[in-house]
Amino acid sequence: MSNELGRLTTVPLREVWPHEAYDFTRWLLANPDPLADVLGMQLELRAAEHRVGGFSLDLMGVDLATNRTVIVENQLETSDHSHLGQILTYAGGTNPQTIVWCAPAFREEHRAALDWLNEHTDEDTRFFAVEISAVRIGESAPAPLFTLAVQPNNWSKEIHVGTSSGLVGKRALYAEFWRELAQRIQTHHPDWTRRMTSDGSSWVTLPYGVSGAWYSMLFTRRGPAVELYFGMSDATANREAFDQFAANAHELESMFGGQLTWEPLDGKKACRIRSYRPEGGAVTDDTEREELLSWFLIEFERFRMATQRMRQTLVTERPGQGSAHEEVQG
Repeated sequence: MSNELGRLTTVPLREVWPHEAYDFTRWLLANPDPLADVLGMQLELRAAEHRVGGFSLDLMGVDLATNRTVIVENQLETSDHSHLGQILTYAGGTNPQTIVWCAPAFREEHRAALDWLNEHTDEDTRFFAVEISAVRIGESAPAPLFTLAVQPNNWSKEIHVGTSSGLVGKRALYAEFWRELAQRIQTHHPDWTRRMTSDGSSWVTLPYGVSGAWYSMLFTRRGPAVELYFGMSDATANREAFDQFAANAHELESMFGGQLTWEPLDGKKACRIRSYRPEGGAVTDDTEREELLSWFLIEFERFRMATQRMRQTLVTERPGQGSAHEEVQG
């Protein structure tokens, strides 16, 4: 066995991405995983050069685990005052929960400014500084290397919400229930999501794998349920995606091994497919806690398997269709 090891070397950024807007931003739009990994979120970047008044935000997307807006501003030089002002301007025009500034290096003054913003904004707003670089081993192709330079205290502010702001009553019960379920998901099905968090709501979301649709686990008036939710801004596109599944309802329910509830939500933009727990159940019932945790895990496993297989079938049968069933490239 050879003990010879390769040597990691740094590659100048301009050799990999000569132009920030045309090269780096477009590359990141198609390849969000390195940034998603360092941020610890299920990140989907959906638009580049998003217009904010008379300016253009580099990237805009969503954390699929929470369905919250993420904005990203890039530069290929050391951080400057101009870009600090830009991210604040874009934040004011897009109302995001996560604001990310990417640069190869950050001045101490700019780190301090982001730290101050994290300290003085509300618990739902987070500022990150991400240092970008490129490396290679020997003659290998360059590889991106992203490192957190600034992050919210204790990463993440969900911890602050749960302790300082004081979730009480049902919100505290929901937060604890979803936290325990998230631990089981990471143990048994880590491929479902990178991160699942709760702000104390009666639902949590998980990625479906395409833009404009997502999974939810939730407590409803009818009891616990899992769902596939079509939530694009275009009501017609949502209905078309829903109808494609509905046209194959028998096959989908056969793969699922049970009956599903089809809810087109007439009069609303969104549509959804759900499976309810026949016995019902509530987060306030401690005697059923273990059964409810097991039900969500097993039911979603069946539901996800069936809907993912159907999604692939629909993509195969309708190649080239610009619908919610297209794979997100990247």
